[in-house]
Amino acid sequence: MSESFAVHPFPAPLLDSRQVGRVRVHAIQAGGQQLDGGAMFGVVPKTLWSRRIEADEKNRIPLGMRCLLIEHDDGLVLIDTGSGNKETPKFHEIYAIENRGADGRTALEDGIRAAGFSPDDVKLVINTHLHFDHAGGNSWRAPTGEVLPTFPNARYVVQAGERAYAEQPNERTTASYFPPNWAPIAAAGRLDVVSGAREIVPGISVRPTPGHTPHHQSVLVRSAGETLCFLGDVVPTTHHLPLPWIMGYDVEPLVTLESKRALLADALREDWLLVFEHDAHVGFGRVAHDGKAYRLAE
Repeated sequence: MSESFAVHPFPAPLLDSRQVGRVRVHAIQAGGQQLDGGAMFGVVPKTLWSRRIEADEKNRIPLGMRCLLIEHDDGLVLIDTGSGNKETPKFHEIYAIENRGADGRTALEDGIRAAGFSPDDVKLVINTHLHFDHAGGNSWRAPTGEVLPTFPNARYVVQAGERAYAEQPNERTTASYFPPNWAPIAAAGRLDVVSGAREIVPGISVRPTPGHTPHHQSVLVRSAGETLCFLGDVVPTTHHLPLPWIMGYDVEPLVTLESKRALLADALREDWLLVFEHDAHVGFGRVAHDGKAYRLAE
């Protein structure tokens, strides 16, 4: 395990495990990336966001690509898959992606093994959406050049509208959607689409949280009176908890605003444990409200 941790670029551990009711979950830091801070905070001026997170000389801020592995009675469930191994060195340089694992594996594979499992053990993959940093690890490029499902024994689930949206990109969205991240899954007959809120397996359900993309979804895990919410990109980091702090990448930011308003109200009222996918340092947290804005609970 020490070799796996050595390649990880951030202080946050590769693996952070928690108990949610009777369910064991593992947050896996599937790598890091750096994106422009202005793009990450949209209309929020740098004079404000830079007080919370420091940018480098290129105005980039550090981000994680956190996934969640769930030990479910029906088999292992994985939420999102990071960026995978299929893109070129130039692509990795542009986005400052570092997701190398030990022995040629990815950090996601290392995290799954650190939790005591292998990719073959995963039975279900749920994608919040199909952007490359959330679904790139759905498939992998073999030494032969062939692109294959990373989790050969799993079924993959995404919103039907998200798949349709990804397959008809426009000038703005084409840089985020790469067909090799889902086409081999569909070709193998392992891609399932759902519409709207739905329980996928007992205790694990999806909730539409549109805005970042029109059909983005978050994932809820409920067990023994406790609830965990894997936020995805509706609240990508703890710094995005205030309602108007919305990414410039969101295609419908005012829709994101309403998704956040409803989701965080429920999270506060019901004391949900939240998972922040893109936070480089904080994986889990609960939300508080100080009378003016949402913030991370102490």
